[in-house]
Amino acid sequence: MIYLICSILGSVSVGVFFKYIKRFSVNIFEIIILNYVVTSVLSFFIFKVDFTQISTTMPWGVISALGVLLPSIFIAQFRSIQYAGLIKTDIAQRLSLLIPIIAAIFIFKEELNAMRYVALGLGLLSVYFILNKGNTAQFESSTKSSFYLLSTFLGFGIIDICFKQLALYAAIPYTQSLFYVFATALFLSLLTYTFGNKKNIFKVSRLNFASGIFIGGLNFINIIFYMKAHQHFSSNPTIVFAGMNFGVIFLGTLLGYSLFKEKLSFKNIIGLILAGCAISLLVFSLG
Repeated sequence: MIYLICSILGSVSVGVFFKYIKRFSVNIFEIIILNYVVTSVLSFFIFKVDFTQISTTMPWGVISALGVLLPSIFIAQFRSIQYAGLIKTDIAQRLSLLIPIIAAIFIFKEELNAMRYVALGLGLLSVYFILNKGNTAQFESSTKSSFYLLSTFLGFGIIDICFKQLALYAAIPYTQSLFYVFATALFLSLLTYTFGNKKNIFKVSRLNFASGIFIGGLNFINIIFYMKAHQHFSSNPTIVFAGMNFGVIFLGTLLGYSLFKEKLSFKNIIGLILAGCAISLLVFSLG
């Protein structure tokens, strides 16, 4: 479980950092690009990428899909929050868990025992209670809000499945494949930003530069340990899919309460308890 715990910590750290820097004037698009510069460089040097291992049998379809989806999901999530609101976006992101779980059963042929079914039920129930904020501002339904909410839901779910597929590819180490994923994401992000902005892309503020470097390091840690978890639980992908989502919600809510003084309602507390029970059941189901 250590790989999964490290991945959860990396993911939550990114969220906490974004929560902190939102009070400053930052350019999220520049941060995204710098993030993929860092992940590409780290994966190249740390994993000693061997270009002689490139072959037509590599999972280029999955690599290309992730290269497109990773930067795109940042944009979809940003726009979803803008048009539909933070709460609806959170719900769409966490409910995306349903997509990889369905894939685990029908694509990866995992058989779930009764304990895991109970854990999934408790976990999904905990999502409802934790994301229940009481009286909140209502957002008008529109084509844009529906589109970006659906994009967030589908994007996060498909990304989970793609990472699982990449972890199962045995012809070359997944660490080699990750370099091509990050490099593709960097190239496409840079290309899109260059053509979409008249601003000189080489003039980046110190805050955006430092934020991009820091986020890149956290993102690298998150994805590497997430892949290691998938390899370790290769026959139990639901453990990774569910454990990651429930763990992020559980820890993120606790940190939001303790660090940023976000209020917890009675329903939120019930949700935390249910999430803790769901994670415990997933761990016990391994025995």
